[in-house]
Amino acid sequence: MFGGLSGATVIDSLDTLYLMELKEEFQEAKAWVEESFHLNVSGEASLFEVNIRYIGGLLSAFYLTGEEVFRIKAIRLGEKLLPAFNTPTGIPKGVVSFKSGSWGWATAGSSSILAEFGSLHLEFLHLTELSGNQVFAEKATVRNIRKVLRKIEKPFGLYPNFLSPVSGNWVQHHVSVGGLGDSFYEYLIKSWLMSGKTDMEAKNMYYEALEAIETYLLNVSPGGLTYIAEWRGGILDHKMGHLACFSGGMIALGAEDAKEEKRAHYRELAAQITKTCHESYARSDTKLGPEAFWFNSGREAVATQLSESYYILRPEVVESYMYLWRQTHDPIYREWGWEGQGGLGEILSDRSRFLRDPGRVQ
Repeated sequence: MFGGLSGATVIDSLDTLYLMELKEEFQEAKAWVEESFHLNVSGEASLFEVNIRYIGGLLSAFYLTGEEVFRIKAIRLGEKLLPAFNTPTGIPKGVVSFKSGSWGWATAGSSSILAEFGSLHLEFLHLTELSGNQVFAEKATVRNIRKVLRKIEKPFGLYPNFLSPVSGNWVQHHVSVGGLGDSFYEYLIKSWLMSGKTDMEAKNMYYEALEAIETYLLNVSPGGLTYIAEWRGGILDHKMGHLACFSGGMIALGAEDAKEEKRAHYRELAAQITKTCHESYARSDTKLGPEAFWFNSGREAVATQLSESYYILRPEVVESYMYLWRQTHDPIYREWGWEGQGGLGEILSDRSRFLRDPGRVQ
């Protein structure tokens, strides 16, 4: 998915290495970026993945350290992504060909995905700031993507996940705050905050979207668990994906700047959604949450299909714990974080013992 670019883990980890004062490892990573991170590749790459992992990682490293190599590499890589925006609407295709500079097709046929084209403006605004080239900001925000999204009719104010970059119309009416939709909403509230609270368009789009989500997707289970369902043309799937569990933290983050009469409500809503996501961990045998969990047939916050019963180190639940801890300083969020860490540690310990002596581990 990276079009031949190497070192995604190295670059995605730069800021973590620096913040954790792993100085030797950071210097090794920086040297790799200087000497071995080459941009002369010719494969097809995911616009979204390259942006969040490579450009996001390089920008974070530059702002933390001021090292010029990170700024230069981020700008040059950003320039390689610009052909993805050469569509009739300005909505980028999901795949860009580094070889030809042309665009390819997203996985959903001729569709672009909301979470992908809607999760560019944090990085692209900073590419403009650091390069002086307005093209990054223009393509990723007001003049292109947001203009289309403001103009298009939205079912009940909801944003479906698939949009044609050719016609500018929705391809199907599937709405999710989890996969395919998630970071679009996250980037709206963070754009408002990153702008020093001047980007009123981002702020208004965020709270309008949240109001529609609360009206049409929010549910409370018979057991009292608050969750955000998925919407398919008016029919609800009563499930949440692990990816949707970032929303507790997002709603907490946005509570401060909501209308005064809504602030306490959003803080409570954030806490309730985060509690539900914790239950998806607590109710599993390993104390690690599944990829997706359902609320039906008397079963709540548990995976009901084998294809959803796996855990791939996703950070969304612990991210919400972090936001809620910072906002409330309620020790429960630290305790929940350690529970998940303990579950993972126990699994890894059992595996290590098994590898050393398979006969002794049941």
